Amino acid sequence: MERSGPVPPSEQLAALRAAKALAGLDDEQLWVRYFSLGGNADLMAVEAHLSGVLPLPPVDGDLLALAVNERLDELVTARRVPYTRPQYRHRPTTGPLAALLQLLDTASTASPDRLPALTADAGRMLGVEVVVHVVDHQQRRLWRLPCDDEPAGEPIAVEGTLPGRVFQTGTPLPSEGHGAPRLWVPLVDGADRLGVLEVQVGSAAELEDPGLRAQCRWLSSLVGHLVTSMGPYGDALERARRTVRRSVSAELIWQQLPPLTAASEQFVLAGLLEPAEDVGGDAFDYSLSRETVSMAVFDAMGHGLPAGLIAAGALAAYRSVRRDGRSVFEQALAVDEVVAATFPGSSFVTGVLAELATGSGRLRYVNAGHPPPLLLRGGRVVKELGGGRRVPFGIEAGGVTVGEEVLEPGDWLAVHTDGVTEARDASGAWFGEERLVELLTRASAAGHPPPETARRLMRAVLDHQGGVLQDDATVLLACWDAGRP
Repeated sequence: MERSGPVPPSEQLAALRAAKALAGLDDEQLWVRYFSLGGNADLMAVEAHLSGVLPLPPVDGDLLALAVNERLDELVTARRVPYTRPQYRHRPTTGPLAALLQLLDTASTASPDRLPALTADAGRMLGVEVVVHVVDHQQRRLWRLPCDDEPAGEPIAVEGTLPGRVFQTGTPLPSEGHGAPRLWVPLVDGADRLGVLEVQVGSAAELEDPGLRAQCRWLSSLVGHLVTSMGPYGDALERARRTVRRSVSAELIWQQLPPLTAASEQFVLAGLLEPAEDVGGDAFDYSLSRETVSMAVFDAMGHGLPAGLIAAGALAAYRSVRRDGRSVFEQALAVDEVVAATFPGSSFVTGVLAELATGSGRLRYVNAGHPPPLLLRGGRVVKELGGGRRVPFGIEAGGVTVGEEVLEPGDWLAVHTDGVTEARDASGAWFGEERLVELLTRASAAGHPPPETARRLMRAVLDHQGGVLQDDATVLLACWDAGRP
């Protein structure tokens, strides 16, 4: 905590005399107050001290100061004009709320590259040292955000490390290695996983302090929100999450995507696409409300920037109609019209549009030439959703059929592009739907939430194809989580 410095006894005595007069206390009244606070000097000694003849020990001088200050507080309070309504307290100057307010205020007029230093300042108000680590877009490594001109340091792997485990599980974990006790705290914006906070404390005993853990979670939540909100008006935070150069098509697609993870009261959605640095025609979108969950996954024909432009057009058409509150049927027609009119010839987009009414569990969906979504119930894949089929968007269709399914709380819906199942290893073997089903079943049995399941799935697909995908691969996982409050 920030503390004021000591003052010389002579300066304190001068201030004491002036404050005593302002408080309207005579020597005896001051002595009574001093004595009630635990002072041991008699009245004559106090009078001698006030006249400058016989100085008292510093502890007695401080007790006299406290006695006068308490009287001044009483006078100020007594002379305030009362209000007819209850009043909030003034802005705090110490404690966790003061630290959060300072960070919020200073960040509002700071450039994004200043966020690590501002976070460190807020941590010091809590009595800890804080370092921000963000995850790269491939979700493989955690990168330190340096303060000002500090070096970034070596990245931390998500797999096989304690900070990586915190990122995966969303649970704070302590560490006493490397000569200093630390608490690693997940860095999230809502439900979207962004990295971890490294919180260095003074002693190992503090690692188990529930109050400190709670305050670090508050700080982490605010920092996560600031990483997301400050990122668009500067490149520093985004640059830290890029490990390789991004193609123009990938830049276009990433700018269209919503947060990779979102959650409402009883629903969790998580999407991921690869190759993150060179994706061309894959994209996804969603919308959450209390009554409805809307989802879309698109896969535009071709590669590179032409595919990215088609996917961006499909996304824009879908959002425009969905945000007007129109149905899945009308959403499909709008995407069809935009792709056909804007990209004439043989251009097309495959995709799945779906909308779930959470009150009834009724799912309505359209599948335009896309792999069928998978329904998981009780931890296993129970069926493919084979209804609502039509030709890809952009190709003239005789009509649109809307498929229907009734979901139950606890169900998962997995929508993926063909780049997942058609990834080939060195021998030419596909990743395949059987492997996909096995991975989803295993992740569900292990209790992994959608964002971690999506990360593990994409890692498995990349490993299967030797780390280099020949086609975009995207997955969108939706969980109707009955266990959420």
